[in-house]
Amino acid sequence: MINRVEISSDRIRNSNSQNGVIQPLLTDLYQINMAYAYWKSGKHDDVAVFDLFFRKNPFQGEFTIFAGLQECLTFLQNFRYSESDIEYLRENMPPTVEPEYFEFLANLTTEEVTVYAVDEGKVVFPRVPLLVLEGPLIVIQLLETTLLTLVNYASLVATNAARYRMAAGRKMKLLEFGLRRAQGPDGGLSASKYAYLGGFDGTSNVLAGKLYNIPVKGTHAHSYISSFSSLDDLHIDTLKHKETGEELSLKEASLRWRSRLADTLNIIQSEASDGELAAFISFAIAFPCGFIALVDTYDVLKSGILNFCAVALGLHDLGYRALGLRIDSGDLAYLSCIARASFTTVAEEYELDWFASLQIIASNDINEDTIISLNEQGHKIDCFGIGTHLVTCQRQPALGCVFKLVEINGEAKIKLSQDMEKITCPGKKSVYRLYGEDGHALIDLMHRTSEEAPSVWEESPVPPSIPGGQESLCEPSQSGTPAQDVLAERGTAAASP
Repeated sequence: MINRVEISSDRIRNSNSQNGVIQPLLTDLYQINMAYAYWKSGKHDDVAVFDLFFRKNPFQGEFTIFAGLQECLTFLQNFRYSESDIEYLRENMPPTVEPEYFEFLANLTTEEVTVYAVDEGKVVFPRVPLLVLEGPLIVIQLLETTLLTLVNYASLVATNAARYRMAAGRKMKLLEFGLRRAQGPDGGLSASKYAYLGGFDGTSNVLAGKLYNIPVKGTHAHSYISSFSSLDDLHIDTLKHKETGEELSLKEASLRWRSRLADTLNIIQSEASDGELAAFISFAIAFPCGFIALVDTYDVLKSGILNFCAVALGLHDLGYRALGLRIDSGDLAYLSCIARASFTTVAEEYELDWFASLQIIASNDINEDTIISLNEQGHKIDCFGIGTHLVTCQRQPALGCVFKLVEINGEAKIKLSQDMEKITCPGKKSVYRLYGEDGHALIDLMHRTSEEAPSVWEESPVPPSIPGGQESLCEPSQSGTPAQDVLAERGTAAASP
């Protein structure tokens, strides 16, 4: 049997507070219309089973990451129509709707609904139920649209993030930079949360960092660089030495180093931008322990690398270490190789081993194919900042989860169609993942709950969930392994099939 997860008053004590947008009226009107028709026809006591699943893996891939469970459970826990909700429905539904129906809605809860769920962050496959809901038909019908919107985008983004992680490799740092390109503020928050679940290391989204305890990272924009025209724009050019506390001029130290480095790196100093140097000095004074410079505002090779190295060495003179640079345009593979070669040259020339391992961060509309291409070109990048293609899932904008009735009052139901993929698997089902002796998953097996669970070979009895055994995909859990637990414990293994 599939283990049950009950919805009750103490169901989700430690989950995050609910997004105010996620409420019973976040649904399609036809759900409320159907509920009235059920109510009008006296189907109050009908017990239904619905499956939430998808039909194809996204991005023409071979797996999907299930996400959104925590928000689904929180929604169910808090499901209740407010007085203003009832008044709105009263005003906008046809006048023939009986007043008693609104009283029914006002008292409606999900206390009689039972949920069966795959753990959040689990690798899942087409047609296998991610959520199974059992309870009053009229209640579950009202949940459909909201549950779909909570699972569809979350699972799509988590899967997209996992694919980026796999393309980049385990050692590469991945940062989500997509808030400004996301589908609105809620889309931006969801993208940050589920990209982290899918394998990313951090986000630029400050609110997501606060709400979900995700590491927040960021540098500066081109506008900061271009706001400085010359070294005269430096109103403050001094910084206290990290160890002695002596106030020293970072400007003078950086200029000395730039003069020396021009010969070391074979760069013409007069072609380097003084405004860019001033901006770097200013930013380094503001963040001496976290200095990362955007080096492509003018010219990476003629200006950006030289100015960055000069300020980084100036900081070193004052007891600090720079972190690295970011490149946001151009031939990322080539420029990263030049930057790494420059760091190595400086490290060898001035006997500063740490300089050779400074970070190189790359951004600029990076997608999965870009990463694969950069890998083939032998790039020297340490971290990718990825925004648009990650959060908008441009290769496939929707996962396509559906919510289908599979049983009513103990009788299996099926949807037939000339389109074979739209035919549903009838009846309430158990789902097991079967493993081979090498520990790799072989297949997800679905069967009616009235049938016996699969068993391992009697000749080699082993407990479930180990090589040669099986695993129920709906294990009992007080919280259904909510997203905050997955995020707290997440490693890249959680994003690998």
